[in-house]
Amino acid sequence: MTHVTRLRAIAAAGAASLLVVGGSLATATAASAKVDPGRRSIDGTHPAWATSKALVSSKPVTTGTVTANVYLASRNASGLATFAAAVSTPGSAQYRHFMSAAQVQAQYGPDASEAQAVSQWATGQHLSVAEVVPGIGGYVQVTGSATAIATAFGVTFGSYRLQGGTVRAPEAAASLPASIAGDVAAVSGLDSATHLMKPADKLPPPPQNYFVAPDCSQYYGQKLATQVPGTSTAIPPVDGKAQPWTNCGYTPAQIRGAYHVGASGETGKGVTVAVVDAYASPTMLADANQYAKVTGDKPFAAGQYNQVLLGDKTHWTNTGTGTGGCDASGWYGEESLDVESVHGMAPDAHVTYVGAVSCYDNDLLAALSYIVNHHSASIVTDSWGEPYDGSTTQAAYDAIFQAGAAEGIGFFFSTGDSGYEDPAYEDGGSDQIQVDYPTSSPWVTAVGGTSLAIGKANNYQFETAWGTVLDPLTTSSSGSAWGFTPPGTSSDVVNWYDGSGGGGVSTAYAQPSYQRGVVPSSLATQVPEGSTTTPMRVIPDVSALADPSTGFLVGETLFGPNNSPERFYLSRIGGTSLASPTFAGIEADAQQAAGFALGFANPAIYLLDRANGIDHAFNDVVNHTGVYEVRSNYTDPYNETLPLVTYLRDLGINGTGASALVATRGYDDATGVGSPDRYIQAFQQLVG
Repeated sequence: MTHVTRLRAIAAAGAASLLVVGGSLATATAASAKVDPGRRSIDGTHPAWATSKALVSSKPVTTGTVTANVYLASRNASGLATFAAAVSTPGSAQYRHFMSAAQVQAQYGPDASEAQAVSQWATGQHLSVAEVVPGIGGYVQVTGSATAIATAFGVTFGSYRLQGGTVRAPEAAASLPASIAGDVAAVSGLDSATHLMKPADKLPPPPQNYFVAPDCSQYYGQKLATQVPGTSTAIPPVDGKAQPWTNCGYTPAQIRGAYHVGASGETGKGVTVAVVDAYASPTMLADANQYAKVTGDKPFAAGQYNQVLLGDKTHWTNTGTGTGGCDASGWYGEESLDVESVHGMAPDAHVTYVGAVSCYDNDLLAALSYIVNHHSASIVTDSWGEPYDGSTTQAAYDAIFQAGAAEGIGFFFSTGDSGYEDPAYEDGGSDQIQVDYPTSSPWVTAVGGTSLAIGKANNYQFETAWGTVLDPLTTSSSGSAWGFTPPGTSSDVVNWYDGSGGGGVSTAYAQPSYQRGVVPSSLATQVPEGSTTTPMRVIPDVSALADPSTGFLVGETLFGPNNSPERFYLSRIGGTSLASPTFAGIEADAQQAAGFALGFANPAIYLLDRANGIDHAFNDVVNHTGVYEVRSNYTDPYNETLPLVTYLRDLGINGTGASALVATRGYDDATGVGSPDRYIQAFQQLVG
């Protein structure tokens, strides 16, 4: 089972790091194999990285025990997709006629007979049934020897090289008897790309605080950089003028001003937003309230914040900080960023935090399933993901998103902090240029990232696609200079790339109907390293502030320098993990303005974009050239270690090489339809 990563960037030198349902799923071609005519292949069970080139040995893997989750399919899956589309689309006769969670389960959810059929098949194959989980996203968990599992699923297990190690994976897609294959949406656990460790005995301690170095500005352009703080080293001008110091971290009030949230008068009252991450910070509520106080906002009222932990802490799985590790305590900062961002944009909304037992995709899927089966919220923000071909459970995730849409639940996902996930330049963990998942599902709202300049009066100055190239300050006997002449050559861009918002064209999902007429066909048919005649799903849908240098002030209880005792610290942070909860909070305000649940947001978002004259719902973000900031970092930012290391940051370069994403006029694959302008007011006019 693969794990997914949180998508945030700290203020370090580098980044941290369909609705016509005619948009059909185009599955990747699995390795060729003869399938018994009485059996059916299960999509997603042969990982794309398990190629003949990566095969270590022709000798099959026959040792060890395998545990697999067999996810149960929705009854009448096409009917669910059709209803989810209609109920989410303005102008449809069924628009906003949502079902309850019980109604969705009764009409479309897997029933006991499906679970029973899969369980009986498993025991007949000499497998043990470890667990049966009902509801949307439900599954039958089976265990057995590698030989028994291979026989049951009609596969041969091979040994494959993956990221410096050797893992087990099926050499071709798994199959099941035709009598039960229709009951199965997906299967996870057949490959061993990562391993779960023993449950942790206690909550891990939080990490250390990241200290923001001087100088920095309270708003964009407040201070100009002419000298490295505490030294006599001059900072060279660029294009004949001094460049601004990076900001210290925007407060919620500043972002509310720039995106016209405050002017709307809405605060998210009566709306519940769910935040989904792994694990749970033991100081979250206290930290969020302290943060609100120091930034001039209202703390949570009694009962306004609640937490759902799927299993107590002794059941949480943590694989440490090494290869394939979840780094449990590292997720505390993600949770803090998400909760404080949502509360900052919608201070009167209820926030429900749902903590998964690990960062593995099946456990995070279980957290989303919980929300749908209990209708815990109408808006869900998720700041995590993985390269598309790293997941084996897309069909199960998509069923949850469709069920959520049927209930009036909208899911928002960060698009990632590595552009187009190009392994050559941006993400060594990806095996090809590709988009992330779940953010590329046509049933979620993908939120990309921008660099945002906010002025002294909390006013919007400008915005460009988030994408940064560093230029180091060098010193010599003749003085100081930038490492290369800004903006640098293509090799400079590649070598000093420092993160960017995610985006691109899916090779798996056909273009959803809501993107038709908005996304240029020339873009939708330009898949990685080629083209197609079939328009495909493109992300992001929308965007918001993400650049950690024009980032967000966050508060968390952490260890201090040299692991000194824990206390509450403020720091600066960013990443598309900031963009998603920021937009989700604004969506809560829009829902309050509309007076009813908005549900799956994309059909309305693209309709608003087509009619952007309605009070200008979005800022059309384009790339700005020649936009720079200067930032100094401590040599060791966690211990405030000197000397300072200073960089010129060239903004607006999203991705590098062949996979670069460009923000242009209109829709683009760097920022989607744009960032919120008078989104709340426009939504009220459109649907009111």
